[in-house]
Amino acid sequence: MADFKRKTGESFESFLRKFKKGLKNSKRLEKARASQHRGTKVTKHLQKKHALIGLSLRKKNEFLRRTGKLPESNMQR
Repeated sequence: MADFKRKTGESFESFLRKFKKGLKNSKRLEKARASQHRGTKVTKHLQKKHALIGLSLRKKNEFLRRTGKLPESNMQR
């Protein structure tokens, strides 16, 4: 990362101008803003698929609890 220090006798406006220019040239701000919203989009098809998998797992676990092969959990939803 570029290190910006204000020189003695340098006005704040010129320092700010130098800082902004250095930040723009380093492309750090652009990279940060680009990666800020980078996430994988979950389509409706995948949401439905995950929901069906969750339902089948819950149904399987409930069956195993009723048959006594899985211990009863104390957590109630």
